[in-house]
Amino acid sequence: MKKYFFPVSVSLILGIGMAYFIIKQYEEMPALAVSSDAETLYYIQRGVYSDLDNMKNNMKEFSHYIYNVEDNQYYAYIGVTTNKDNAVKIQNYYKSIGYETFLKDKITDNEDFINVLRQYDELLAKTNDNESIKTICNQVLAKYEELVQ
Repeated sequence: MKKYFFPVSVSLILGIGMAYFIIKQYEEMPALAVSSDAETLYYIQRGVYSDLDNMKNNMKEFSHYIYNVEDNQYYAYIGVTTNKDNAVKIQNYYKSIGYETFLKDKITDNEDFINVLRQYDELLAKTNDNESIKTICNQVLAKYEELVQ
């Protein structure tokens, strides 16, 4: 009995240590939407702000925008699409009127919003008119506010 005590004790200690290490690794990983309806959306980001008032002051020029709070930072978005080519088209539109934007992709599983967004993406893919792109972006953001937030 005594000859098994040391190997069993070492095995238990190593097993508990490894389990703790593995669980700690999963706690630090970002959460992903696990759904068959989840899809990657491309968000056109206008900026990152340290407080809400600062963001609102800087976003006054836009009739529609959405924002998320992550790590005490306010991320403002002025476009959303399911298609990367459309995301580039929206970025080019904003660049042509003097705004620097960044492309950010996120996984979303809101099926209602994704279905509406696909319809707008079809329209967006067929146009190169700046006024149409602006109108579609505003409609998408309004639907986002209605269906997601």
